[in-house]
Amino acid sequence: MRRGLLLAVVLGLVAWAQSTLTNETIIKMARAGLGEDVIISTITSQPARFATLPDDLIALKGAGVSDRVIGVMVERMVAINSAAPPAPASAPAPAAAPPSAPVPATAPASTGGTPPPVNEVGVYFLKGDAWADLHPEVVNFKTGGVLKSIGTVGIVKGDINGHINGEHSTTQLKTPVTLLVYTHEGVDITEYQLLRLRESHDAREFRTVTGGVMHVSGGATRDVMPFESKKVAPRTYQILLPNINSGEFGLLPPASTDSTSSSGRIGKIYSFRVIE
Repeated sequence: MRRGLLLAVVLGLVAWAQSTLTNETIIKMARAGLGEDVIISTITSQPARFATLPDDLIALKGAGVSDRVIGVMVERMVAINSAAPPAPASAPAPAAAPPSAPVPATAPASTGGTPPPVNEVGVYFLKGDAWADLHPEVVNFKTGGVLKSIGTVGIVKGDINGHINGEHSTTQLKTPVTLLVYTHEGVDITEYQLLRLRESHDAREFRTVTGGVMHVSGGATRDVMPFESKKVAPRTYQILLPNINSGEFGLLPPASTDSTSSSGRIGKIYSFRVIE
């Protein structure tokens, strides 16, 4: 009886969404009290078009959608975006095909068997045979003199000091770690920093310098880790971390704010935890 009632609610919600699931559909289902299994079954069996940018995922979380359901939504969109388009009908005059055909822009470069590149700005990690979103976290950072020390990290005046709430990242990866970065127009992968995060009480912290974070020249300090990248498509870079040790890490994108102010700022960092 209860299962029949839940099924009727699900069918009604799907009809309300005009047979295509959206973020709003999932929020409505979650607020109606449907269980995770029912929502996930609907996601995997119905046409869907979800918005999975970082702000969209944060909105879903704030609306009460569980991490498990959000993860299935992301995986569904990765699978949909990775699916090859249907072959065009045979053209009577192949020679008349326009020279700006979309094939070169979408055909994946050789990535050693990994899925084709993505088309939304963000950071992704290889999960099975698909790319999954590496969810960003909020980072609070300040420059010289304002934040003189945090915990026992030994932050030095004049550096940029980052503070992330929570002892561990919710994303746990095993080696070898493979990341994919799709950058904004005009941004190079060298403007990102791979950082080792230092655990302190109920937070993670890092120290770096102005260079690389605020588009100002400068060296790197102890928490910045070197990494190698390979460009696999326009604005798309693959990062391989085959020998990374266990611990907390984050990929810090370049900031667009003023580099001279010493007041506190809030940004984002793509964090992950490497486990054995």
